[in-house]
Amino acid sequence: MTTLFISLYIKLFFLLTPFFVLSVFLSFIEDMDTHQQRSLAVRTTISVLIISLILYYAGNPIFATLGITLDGFRIGSGSLLFLSAVSLVSGKRTKPEPDNDADVAVVPLAIPITVGPATIGTLLILGAELGTFTQKSLGAGALVAACLTVGVMLFLAPAIKRLIGSMGLSVLTKITGLVLSAMAAQIVFTGVKNFLG
Repeated sequence: MTTLFISLYIKLFFLLTPFFVLSVFLSFIEDMDTHQQRSLAVRTTISVLIISLILYYAGNPIFATLGITLDGFRIGSGSLLFLSAVSLVSGKRTKPEPDNDADVAVVPLAIPITVGPATIGTLLILGAELGTFTQKSLGAGALVAACLTVGVMLFLAPAIKRLIGSMGLSVLTKITGLVLSAMAAQIVFTGVKNFLG
């Protein structure tokens, strides 16, 4: 069980693209004082946590309602995740502009920067894949832990930037993209294998 938790935690941590999120977060807090920065970090973390948990538990009901097979969704979602990974590796992933009427903690920081289309699809699949109550609970625990880890990174964003610099953030973002591309390939291969089998 511990191995499953650690495995899920690592996957979910990279799925949330923490270093890209951190670089975008830093661009938003340039003109904020420390209190405002930390307040934004907390609000973003809570938003990501709530959205992620809803998606995690919504997989089976959504698939059942729409009549979509899990393997069909794996292929589509895996392809989307691969495109997201390529944009991270190439450095072409762009920062969405905030909506004047929205809280930047929710839009765009929580959605679509942290929980983008590829992340949404993968969370739906993960929630549907884990069948037993124990597995589902471990998955939820790993998801909460991953979201809180990203939250701590946002809370300590200025210190992390001083420690690793902009170049370090860029390199870590590209490494995240490579990990996500491998995850995407695995999701697609599993979907194709089960679909044809």
